[in-house]
Amino acid sequence: MKSLVLAEKPSVAREIARVLKCNKKSKGYIEGPQYVVTWALGHLVTLAEPDDYDKKLKQWCIEDLPMLPEKMKIKVMKKTCHQFNVIKSIMKRGDIKELIIATDAGREGELVARWIMAKANWRKPFKRLWISSQTDAAIAQGFVNLKEGRLYNNLYDAAVCRAEADWLIGLNITRALTCKYNAQLNAGRVQTPTLAMIIKREEEINEFKPVDYWRIRVYFEDYYGDWNSKKGSKIFEHAKVLEISEKIKGHTGIITEINTQGKSEPAPLLYDLTELQRDANRRFAFSAKKTLSILQDLYERHKLVTYPRTDSRYITTDIVATLPARLKAISAGPYAELAKPLLKTKLSPGKRFVNNNKVTDHHAIIPTEQAYTQAGLDSNEKKIHDLIVRRFIAVLYPDYKYDQTTIITEVNGESFYSRGKVVKDRGWRAVTVNTMEKEELNEEKIPEQSLSRQKKGDKKEIVNSKINRAKTKPPARYTEATLLTAMENAGKFIKDQDLRESIKGSGLGTPATRAEIIEKLLNTFYIERHGKELLPTSKGKQLIELVPETLRMPELTAQWEQRLSSIADGKSSKKEFLTDIRKNTAEIVKKVKLDTGVYKADNITKNKCPICGKNMLLVKAKKGKMLVCPDPGCGHREPEKKGEDSIFKKDKKTSRVNQKLIKQYSDNKNIGQNLGELFKEALEKKKSDEY
Repeated sequence: MKSLVLAEKPSVAREIARVLKCNKKSKGYIEGPQYVVTWALGHLVTLAEPDDYDKKLKQWCIEDLPMLPEKMKIKVMKKTCHQFNVIKSIMKRGDIKELIIATDAGREGELVARWIMAKANWRKPFKRLWISSQTDAAIAQGFVNLKEGRLYNNLYDAAVCRAEADWLIGLNITRALTCKYNAQLNAGRVQTPTLAMIIKREEEINEFKPVDYWRIRVYFEDYYGDWNSKKGSKIFEHAKVLEISEKIKGHTGIITEINTQGKSEPAPLLYDLTELQRDANRRFAFSAKKTLSILQDLYERHKLVTYPRTDSRYITTDIVATLPARLKAISAGPYAELAKPLLKTKLSPGKRFVNNNKVTDHHAIIPTEQAYTQAGLDSNEKKIHDLIVRRFIAVLYPDYKYDQTTIITEVNGESFYSRGKVVKDRGWRAVTVNTMEKEELNEEKIPEQSLSRQKKGDKKEIVNSKINRAKTKPPARYTEATLLTAMENAGKFIKDQDLRESIKGSGLGTPATRAEIIEKLLNTFYIERHGKELLPTSKGKQLIELVPETLRMPELTAQWEQRLSSIADGKSSKKEFLTDIRKNTAEIVKKVKLDTGVYKADNITKNKCPICGKNMLLVKAKKGKMLVCPDPGCGHREPEKKGEDSIFKKDKKTSRVNQKLIKQYSDNKNIGQNLGELFKEALEKKKSDEY
């Protein structure tokens, strides 16, 4: 008898098959003496479409909303049904005794496998492979320590709740908005409050009125001092500036206070996905999606880092024993000298590094025991890997220690502050670099300088003085780095203190989904990138005005995310959650129907859509400007080509496809979204020379 192993991707399946000595390759699986290894292609089974419940729902009509099926159905995805059929046929083999779920060890990975099992009617025993890295040793050890599949039933329930909630809220609100305003408008439980945050920040910037302020700096013989008071160093009254300037003129300073403090600064915590995406955006201007993609390759293909989609910044006690092996694996190239002193001592990491209570499904992202070599890594992979390795080493290094000295020099009753530091031990700062954003720096902080030894009571002649004029600045626009922070800490935008505390740590979305949400906002043209900054478009601003307030606020979605975590822990009820979602869906749709708002596209061009003939919209996309059809039933888009007709008149083969689609559109105005799919299919066939 054999065990069937179900991986999430072919690449992972091949690695597992190699470790399990499976060598016989067949279409859709690899077989060995004890195991048959097969794979999904992401999701093979998904939630049924509205028209699978009722054919009339194929047409988008606001009168048919809300759509609230009593029991949600699942179906096999057409594009990948061939692989599902392979898996189903293996499941029915008489020599298969059990199933081992080897999909990604997380909520979505569990859903991928369980829906396949449900649709294939699996009734035999099943186990779970739960590993945090893809090295041969980790895979082999994982198969020695397989978990009982039923232990992850709660995680599966949470995954189902997430999927059904997104279907109910997303599809209903999208159809309601699209039908109501006859435009391609969509909303969701995470993307809409995220968009609202970006728009609110833009409103704050537009409403901001700069105010003049002044600072006074006095240069003594061997250091400088900045005027300061209990309220800070900014002076908002010009008369006050002139008064202080006159008051100190011709006077000598005297050192009234010297305060030296020994300070210790611990290394930053290990990386979770969100923190790594933030740093990569700050350092390299990588999008969150790009960082996740690179990280996934480092995990799956190169096997150099542990599981990427984690929300923890700690490791568990059982990982401590593996630390020397991980250090040895990276003790080459630029990290050799950094790892050497750690390998010579017995490692005793503290609670800042090891904390079982702060690890959920997976520990922080750290290097694996796989020997590091730069060969095979591209420049971007090297950058992300370098961040992870340096952070890992840094946490094992001593604290950064220094003496900080503050000198107060008084001139005729006015105090001028000077600050400097003497580094005693660079500690972890010898390993890594500071990635703090400019907007995160505190303007009121006293600037640091090199200070020579001084004595209290010493008199200081004024060599020069300067009055610096500046203006207050508006809040900075969001970058992907700061938006990820805002999504993670969405609770701070909630006024109610009890509610704010109740969702602490939940945030908007999860580390695994935040990058996808930002990309979705960009792809639907609700926001645009201007350099590193994210700006809302007119379409995005109008959408927020039209969407019911409950969907704009972070409270609702953060509560849902918290409840999903509670369901995964077995502390909350799946049934109660979905009952509440259905109730919320009905309320939101009702508000859209009763709303009296108006949507008007302000980017309409004279270019006609080659499919339906409507005037197309000009939008800014990732690779330049594009023309997009405003008809939700068409969805055609093409690059803007100045001085040229539609690209479809350039190709005779495509032109025939084009004419066929135009005729179908004319014959049936209700073809709806299927037309967009038909068009995509036609283009794919053209590429394969079927047309």
